[in-house]
Amino acid sequence: MSNADERVQARIAEARRRRERRRALRAELNEARQYGLVARMRSKTRRWDDDEEAA
Repeated sequence: MSNADERVQARIAEARRRRERRRALRAELNEARQYGLVARMRSKTRRWDDDEEAA
């Protein structure tokens, strides 16, 4: 394999690593977002329940 081929292969491998890193980050952020949405909805319904009991 020539030096140019090795450089091309290295660039392709680096692009794959970047893509995989971005994919993992998106998955992590999506999981955190889902957790936050559920927590906010629980908090909201708790406030609704509290308001109904006070009325």
